[in-house]
Amino acid sequence: MPGTKVNEDLVRERKKCTFDVQELIHFIDGGEQGTKDRKEVENMVLSVKELKDDVPEEYLSHKERYENAVRKTCIMVDLLKEHAMRHSSFDAYKPSNMYRVQCAIVKDVSPFLLHMGMFVPTILGQASDEQLSEWLPKALSMQILGTYAQTELGHGTFLRGLETTATYDPSTEEFVLDTPTITGYKWWPGGLAHTANHCIVVAQLFTQGKCYGVHPFFVQIRDQETHMPLPGVKVGEIGPKLGFSTANNGFLGFEKVRIPRESMLMKNAQVLKDGTYMKSKNDKLAYGTMVLIRVMIVTDAAYEISRAATIAVRYSAVRHQSKPKPDKPEPQVIDYVTQQHKLFISIATSHAFRMTGTWLWDSYSKVVHDMNKGNLDQLPELHALACCLKAVCSRDAGICVEQLRMACGGHGYMQSSNLPCIYGLVTATVTYEGEYTVMQLQTARYLIKAWKQAVEGQGGLTPTVAYMLPFFKNKTPKWKNNADGIIAGFQAVAAGKVKAAYEAIQRYEKSGSDYEDAWNLASVQLVNASEAHCRAIICEVFWKEVQRFAPTLSTNLAAVLQQLAELYLVYWTLEKSGDLLVYSSISKNDLAIMQQRYEQLLGLIRPNAVSLVDAFDIRDEILNSTLGAYDGNVYERLMAEALKSPLNAKPVDDSFHKYLKPFMAKAKL
Repeated sequence: MPGTKVNEDLVRERKKCTFDVQELIHFIDGGEQGTKDRKEVENMVLSVKELKDDVPEEYLSHKERYENAVRKTCIMVDLLKEHAMRHSSFDAYKPSNMYRVQCAIVKDVSPFLLHMGMFVPTILGQASDEQLSEWLPKALSMQILGTYAQTELGHGTFLRGLETTATYDPSTEEFVLDTPTITGYKWWPGGLAHTANHCIVVAQLFTQGKCYGVHPFFVQIRDQETHMPLPGVKVGEIGPKLGFSTANNGFLGFEKVRIPRESMLMKNAQVLKDGTYMKSKNDKLAYGTMVLIRVMIVTDAAYEISRAATIAVRYSAVRHQSKPKPDKPEPQVIDYVTQQHKLFISIATSHAFRMTGTWLWDSYSKVVHDMNKGNLDQLPELHALACCLKAVCSRDAGICVEQLRMACGGHGYMQSSNLPCIYGLVTATVTYEGEYTVMQLQTARYLIKAWKQAVEGQGGLTPTVAYMLPFFKNKTPKWKNNADGIIAGFQAVAAGKVKAAYEAIQRYEKSGSDYEDAWNLASVQLVNASEAHCRAIICEVFWKEVQRFAPTLSTNLAAVLQQLAELYLVYWTLEKSGDLLVYSSISKNDLAIMQQRYEQLLGLIRPNAVSLVDAFDIRDEILNSTLGAYDGNVYERLMAEALKSPLNAKPVDDSFHKYLKPFMAKAKL
């Protein structure tokens, strides 16, 4: 609705703003140039008429939605290819909102997502120099379309359980790919079903009669000209899901498919012509792509929360409900403190995850740099960090988006609000690239090992677990009702839970259980310890990053960001009060003070709420929401969208004459 008048409620809200919205936009984009780059991409894409739909995606069939997504993605990629090629180095994967405009083109998920998201990064990280020179130009120019096939019907996160085999035949210098059972079929890769013609296949490597575990292979699965599956390749789509309707998730099986020896990605491990296996310096190097994706999921979660928060906050400013005072008009929903409680934590959480995600990326970049020099010392710590942050941020994002949807009442249930679609996107992240509980247990292994080493006096702790040192001697810091005190409190909870889990494992072992059974018996405690550790990290990183940037920002903006950071800390203090009462020196009176401060912070943030989501600077086309548009004309948009339904094409639907009229006539007899 270009040119429509802006809702008066939103006009008034924006006048209340105490900070420079443009300054916050630049801060979120990583600088003024980042904003310019993002807007350049958005303007380039959104000006193309062929990328606009006359009929909303929701009214198309499953097949039509996929075909439309392919059509539009081809146009968009062709448009952006040159721009993307200029940003195709390792830094192209640095957290950024530059290409988020894709959300405007394909409302759900692009079937090309895994090509640049996992196919290209795996080639970059796992291919030898010779393989890079052959495959990377084709992948970047999209002469070939790829995906990443790892998860199987029977196994996902447990990689050692994968059943697809790659057996080396030295007589022909080929690997023979085979899917021995139905549970060994690859299942879930985006774009695999009908889009990709190549993929990275993760399979159990057999050579000289021995299995050497899972390794990645570069495999062509469809003919380049006809797109028909190659002989021995069984491939198709897995069907409708809660979300990701246009992702083209597929299944893949092999019947004795032969590929050249050079198809094994050989930057790390290799198989020589005679079948001799050359071991990698470190088995963990093969998991580089997964670690990268887990790092990226943190900032992806931040962005999806920001989309949902923009929709819910603007709607809450426009929506009027009830009459607490009979002589007064219906207030804006956003004036109810219960509504602020639902909304404002999501704004804070988006900033928390974005800053933590950028911090995690910097850690990842340093480790990759060190790995290229042969130093793998920091890899276990990075792995533990990526696992728990991926798990906690993805689950928190799902909870935030669902809370924001409910904050919009019945209208949030409308597909046209886009909140159901956003929820489908974020809730998927809880399981892909490492299921929540398994990821937490991965981090827990690192925490238990660190605690054991410290207890046995085997050396100091790495930076992200060094906070646990004082707790070995049962020293609990005195609680302080400020940010530093809260962070110390969360560290006390994490250390206390790690210690409790460690002692539980020891207790089960002493009672006769072997270590694996003891681990399983204590696993609920281990997951809780991992979550507490992650929560302490997010709280500390968010607060410290805000303090670090504050001197570079205007006084007003720095104050607003500090309010959001403090809100995040106080919110979680109240949410985790039980844990804090057990493991820290917080008192009942302290909790009362925290509750009072929380309500004060809601009041401080209230005047800036709309401007804070405006500063996410998400265009209406990318929001794709009747409830969240910048102009706030919610009811007009809801009605206009409803009228697009094919069922409204004529006043009497054919079903009346076919079914209803005969049914009612029969009832008269």
